[in-house]
Amino acid sequence: MLRAVNYAQLLFPDFSLIACGWLLCRFTALDRRVWEPVESLVYYFLFPVLLFHSIVRSPIDFGATSNLVLAGLGVSLGGVALAYALPWLPGLRTLDRREHAASAQVAFRFNSFICLAMAERLAGAEGLLLIAVLIGVCVPLLNVAAVWPMARHANTGFVRQLLRNPLIIATALGLVVNLLGLRVPGWAEPTLTRIGAAALALGLMAAGAGMQFATLTRAKRLGVAVLAIRHFVLPLLAWGLARALQLAPAQAAVLMAFSAVPTASSAYVLAARMGYNGPFVAGLVTVSTLLGVVSLPFALSLPH
Repeated sequence: MLRAVNYAQLLFPDFSLIACGWLLCRFTALDRRVWEPVESLVYYFLFPVLLFHSIVRSPIDFGATSNLVLAGLGVSLGGVALAYALPWLPGLRTLDRREHAASAQVAFRFNSFICLAMAERLAGAEGLLLIAVLIGVCVPLLNVAAVWPMARHANTGFVRQLLRNPLIIATALGLVVNLLGLRVPGWAEPTLTRIGAAALALGLMAAGAGMQFATLTRAKRLGVAVLAIRHFVLPLLAWGLARALQLAPAQAAVLMAFSAVPTASSAYVLAARMGYNGPFVAGLVTVSTLLGVVSLPFALSLPH
């Protein structure tokens, strides 16, 4: 079991990049006029390449991991259902529907890079293969679930938004390529790896540049609700599924980490590019990154 300080060290790079973006935008000449084109670059090119490469680089063995896939889908669909249901829960029926449409994704999406790092620390090479399976299966599903409420609320046409969304196109294409047994040529690997690193860094910095903490206070109940699902309810759901499906120790550990990591850093970029309240989502991404230091030890300490 990793010590709490190791979780803090693992999450520090993400948080520091968010802080850098915020400081640069607020206190230097690199203001919003600079960061808006950066968001477009991340959304339309860097993140799609990153997601495609993350999915295709490891073969997906569904036969050996069928129970893990079932548990991962259970956690993902549970998170989606709970996030969608928030406006109908007692005490939350007055939520702003646009704010909810943009921030619902925070409750169920996950940071793939932190997942990969955690899986390697917990179970070595086997852990990387297991998390690759979850990424390949769950990322396309969760990207569709993230786009749907925003497309529906904006009345822009759900199918059209899916067909035009670069993140969904990239993840679906990556899954097809993986299932066909195709691989990225060795000579292209270094380039794709560097693009992935740029996507992570610029995406997090753009989230920081767009962040306005005051927006969090205007929708406190919504923020608390989506973060509670992401960092408390989903780990408990994963724990129950791991026990019910009798997952092997390595699979159970990877599932628990998957359920408790911070939300996806691309949540801000997606909300901002679709015309929603990006600063509010950016604030939630930052708080989620901090909460990961607590939720990861909590999830991994549950008996499995």
